[in-house]
Amino acid sequence: MKGSKAAIRYAKALLQQAKEVKAADKVFADMQAVAHTLKDSKELRSVLKSPVIKASDKKEALLEIFSSVSEDTKNVIGVLVDNQRVAILGAVADSYVYLYNEAKGVKVASVTTAIPLSAAIESQVLAKVKELTGSNTVTLENTIDESIIGGFILRVGDLQYNSSIANNLNKLKREFTVN
Repeated sequence: MKGSKAAIRYAKALLQQAKEVKAADKVFADMQAVAHTLKDSKELRSVLKSPVIKASDKKEALLEIFSSVSEDTKNVIGVLVDNQRVAILGAVADSYVYLYNEAKGVKVASVTTAIPLSAAIESQVLAKVKELTGSNTVTLENTIDESIIGGFILRVGDLQYNSSIANNLNKLKREFTVN
């Protein structure tokens, strides 16, 4: 799992708290929204890391941006601001999503392609991942990276299968330079 030790600890505590009040599913949706918002907004990440902006302003801005989230999510935002750890909010959100999926037995497969996956290809990839992992519950994240030229790179947990054109070209290049 990626993320700092502090982010993982906050995420574990939040997951435990959310399970106790039977709000883990709602907080999961909140954390997905927080993670996507922070990934999509370089400006917001800069604001959270800035030592010039007051903590109270950061907290006010975050609570305004995420006004529709649950009280548990608002509380963790408040705790992070109060403990001067608000810069790791994205890592906490990512860690929570990972821990929640692990607890539910959901495998997350990441597929990097040069173009978006069609529905037919996506279903084939999901079937293959289910076969490889033995898990019935798999979610697929598609990332577009034109530099791989074609093919795909599949990551499930710590396993990686690279069938990209760029990788195959690099293998050929290494073979010709060795001989």
